[in-house]
Amino acid sequence: MTSTHQPPSPMRRWGAELTTFLKWVVFSCIIGVVVGGIGILFHFSIQWAGETRERFPALLWLLPLGGLFIVWLYRISGLQKDEGTNFVLLSVRGGKPLRLRTAPLIFVSTVITHLFGGSSGREGAALQIGGSVSSKIGSAMHLDDKDARILTMCGMSAAFSALFGTPLAAAVFSMEVISVGVMYYSAIVPCVLASVIASGLSALCGIPASRYVLSGIPGLSPLPVLQVLILAALCALVSMLFCLIMHRMPGWYAALLPNPYLRAVMGGVLVILLTYTVGSGDYNGAGAEGIARAMAGEARPEAFLLKMLFTAVTLCAGYKGGEIVPVFFVGATFGNVAGGLLGLDPSLGAGLGMMAVFCGVTNCPLTSLLLGIELFGTGPLLYVALAVAVSYMLSGYYGLYTEQKILYSKFRPEFIDKKAE
Repeated sequence: MTSTHQPPSPMRRWGAELTTFLKWVVFSCIIGVVVGGIGILFHFSIQWAGETRERFPALLWLLPLGGLFIVWLYRISGLQKDEGTNFVLLSVRGGKPLRLRTAPLIFVSTVITHLFGGSSGREGAALQIGGSVSSKIGSAMHLDDKDARILTMCGMSAAFSALFGTPLAAAVFSMEVISVGVMYYSAIVPCVLASVIASGLSALCGIPASRYVLSGIPGLSPLPVLQVLILAALCALVSMLFCLIMHRMPGWYAALLPNPYLRAVMGGVLVILLTYTVGSGDYNGAGAEGIARAMAGEARPEAFLLKMLFTAVTLCAGYKGGEIVPVFFVGATFGNVAGGLLGLDPSLGAGLGMMAVFCGVTNCPLTSLLLGIELFGTGPLLYVALAVAVSYMLSGYYGLYTEQKILYSKFRPEFIDKKAE
């Protein structure tokens, strides 16, 4: 018996695709405005916390109390086992719903961490804020599981873009970071549009986009190519060290102090001791000033190690925030010093180091390349591409996010499907 089923006509198929496109345009605009607005408020809150801490350095002594308050907040909210950014990755890949309460909790806790001098970034908090808010919006709109995952990525992009003013990198990051080797291209329109809207709102509110000018960019020739290759290989090692410290430190804390309240107090006390031992507040907060100095050619040789230590002691004790801006600090200061020793201009070394270490800890080469273009322009593009590629390959299967899936080998064209170490 011959089937009478006829495939849909090209016009009907195109009409369905147009309907889907318009749906995502509407949803992207909503997420871009809502999450972008929250991201802008978050930016100004973190800025206020940093400026207040600089005016009143004695606030550092209240860091242990701030840690107690953060642990208490998460405990009474039922999120004492919160997995942070890892849970956002699980939500996109496995469809696990994000709780809306995550957004205000991470918002307040990150501001407290910055106000009292803990070393942390802001993008991890932004990804959690964007993911949880957009997930709730998707639930309210009764989206199915697959559409809800796209909306979560959309929120991640908008929050990242609102903070850094890098819409291209923000859009691609949320599609690339979940499962290395597989890009979620179905999310490209909503992620790009939400990211652009959030970045535009951020600019309208007077938030300057992150931009740096690198000096000493050489013409393409064998010697600087060799120098960049060596620098990128060293940055891959630095990225592996950073990941190892961030993954091992929680276990050390837990073995020594099983009580989370005591861990928070101990972490705060250690940050205070480290700050006064070093004799500088450069390693408290996110460290944006240190990054700017490295780009200008100034960095202390030990700065990258100290920032790693400050960040691990802070975040692994239960304080909140993100790791990416500290990663930028580590990469920029290490690249400045190591690049100078290799014969590169220290400013160029800082820029290449920042992108190479970022790629090593996130396993996101395309994001790293686009971020380099948005931060530095196209002048050093070929060298940024080379540094990113080498670091991606030589950093192995380490990563900041343990729930990140690495689906394809970095060394052979074969499927491996393993979690980042």
